[in-house]
Amino acid sequence: MVNGILLLDKPQGLTSNAAVQRVRRAFAKVKAGHTGSLDPLATGMLPVCLGEATKVAGFLLDGDKCYEFTARFGARTATGDLEGPVVETAVVPADLEATLREVVPMFTGTIQQVPPMYSALKRDGEPLYRLARQGIEVERAPRTVQIRELELLGIAGNEATLRVRCSKGTYVRTLAEDLARRMGSCAHLVMLRRTAVLPFDGHALVTLAAVEANPTGIPLLAPDAALLHLPAANLPEEMARRFAQGQIVGPPESLPGGLARVYRGVGVFLGIGEGDGEGRLKPVRLFNDLDAHCA
Repeated sequence: MVNGILLLDKPQGLTSNAAVQRVRRAFAKVKAGHTGSLDPLATGMLPVCLGEATKVAGFLLDGDKCYEFTARFGARTATGDLEGPVVETAVVPADLEATLREVVPMFTGTIQQVPPMYSALKRDGEPLYRLARQGIEVERAPRTVQIRELELLGIAGNEATLRVRCSKGTYVRTLAEDLARRMGSCAHLVMLRRTAVLPFDGHALVTLAAVEANPTGIPLLAPDAALLHLPAANLPEEMARRFAQGQIVGPPESLPGGLARVYRGVGVFLGIGEGDGEGRLKPVRLFNDLDAHCA
């Protein structure tokens, strides 16, 4: 069994689901799932959870994301990127760099975004992008997102490249459009690359070509690498055995209430437990047969 997290460098032109299916085939159709879709236009980090690691996928969905993106000013497209037709044009500010530097601080912190029609959000069970392809537009409620950092990296003609760190649920296409609108212009994305999905920041990515060429040689992260924000509980042998059988145990050390990573000794990951704050640890999600292939 293969159990671990693959930090895939998703290539441009491929949906996230298609990329995961190719990874599954490379790993003999092991159970797999990704954490946070990337548009076909986008490249970059797509964590793919394999085998037992699919049990931690939900924890990665909540993490902040980091992107670099290039917006082309003067035209807005139906999709917010290069895939759709131009639906609006506007004058580009004469001094694009100075205008952007003035506007960028307005989009840091807590902001409101209206999700784009070309998104996977559903209305009455129907994805919005399917409605959009039929020429149907429906009202979307604004949602609150967090822009932790937003930095202008450079200007080339009518294009600007920026770096953003944001909360889950942020649409970078919408961010680019809103920036342009505040400047009295319009824009669409011509490049989008995800550089990090926290807690995986600064990690090396693996190309799909490398996975398909030699899957057994690909280093995977252990499932608990997604859980380092949780405290660790190290159980002695007998207590670990009972925990692994689904029994509530009293941890040997004081643990705060809430979720914890649980280990046999100091090295064998058993799963996720929940402390009640009174010295008892209840199994929440158990892991089996973790592969030594993980690092």
